[in-house]
Amino acid sequence: MTAFEIGLLAALVVMIGLLVVMLRNRQPGGGADLAELRGQLAQISSQSGALQNLIADQMAQSEGRLGTRLEQSLRDQNDRTTKSLTSMAEKLAVITEANAHISTLTGQVSQLQNILSNKQARGSFGEVQLENLVRDALPDSAYDFQVTLSNGRRVDCFLKLPNPPGPIAIDSKFPLESYRQLVAASDDAAKDAARRRLEADVKKHISDIASKYIIPGETAESAILFLPSESVYAEINIQLPKLVEASRRAHVYMAGPDNLMLILHTVRAILRDARMHEAAGMIQTQVDLMMQDVNRLDERVNKLATHFSQAERDINDIQTSTRKITARGDKIAEIEVMDAAQATSPSRPSATSSANVTAKAQQDLLG
Repeated sequence: MTAFEIGLLAALVVMIGLLVVMLRNRQPGGGADLAELRGQLAQISSQSGALQNLIADQMAQSEGRLGTRLEQSLRDQNDRTTKSLTSMAEKLAVITEANAHISTLTGQVSQLQNILSNKQARGSFGEVQLENLVRDALPDSAYDFQVTLSNGRRVDCFLKLPNPPGPIAIDSKFPLESYRQLVAASDDAAKDAARRRLEADVKKHISDIASKYIIPGETAESAILFLPSESVYAEINIQLPKLVEASRRAHVYMAGPDNLMLILHTVRAILRDARMHEAAGMIQTQVDLMMQDVNRLDERVNKLATHFSQAERDINDIQTSTRKITARGDKIAEIEVMDAAQATSPSRPSATSSANVTAKAQQDLLG
């Protein structure tokens, strides 16, 4: 009910109260007043009915508006509830999938733990990781796996580099028992003891690598100890600096996966430079041979030019001889013509004239 409706009801109540008071104050004998009062009551009753109708209409409209608002509010609330439930269902699906991934990861971690707890399996794990890194970084012709050296020792990976430095051996077997004890230690005393065992085990392994995989004249002067975990590499470099110095003195360099990848890229650059130098040597050899062929060609051209010059001189000489022969033939023809003319002349020439003509002809023939 609105404030307007309440005001109308209050006014109606006040009017009815005033009429009641007026009726009480009237004397019993006043008929005219009673009639007037009845008329006013009828009028008030009529106004009250109209007012009631108006109030009823106002209440009906208020109820309609209230119902509409209530329905819209319920609809909005239903939409929000539906969206919230949908969002919760999606989040539950994501959580379920995450739980599945976590379960899978837990199983993989357990498998990795089982692998690392077994020496042979751990060695295979390191070898597989090493092989994957080497295959990704180098061409097939640059390495070999499980190579037996001249001393009968088998190395996990053998990088075939030219001299210097020469082939480099890489060992992938690392003693992780002491490191696992160090990680599992619960107090400082246990950690110190485990760290000392780790240092002793790694130092012995470095010594074994230096004695097995560094062979003068067959391998390079250094070897690589591959650590299959960056955490182990960081622990040794940070907590055991003396062990790092000892490995350097033994020419056995420790490398985690990231450092080994950098080393392999350097090896690839060295191999590329070696191939370029080899190709440059081959090119230089071919250039020298080509220059020798050019020199021989120049000599043969000069000889051919000499032959052409000689042939030209011979042709000139032949032409000269031909001209002389032609001239002599012409002179012989003249002599024959002269003899024929003299034979037919009426007067016989003297012997002296004939002899002169013959001598002149001989002289012309001899040229």
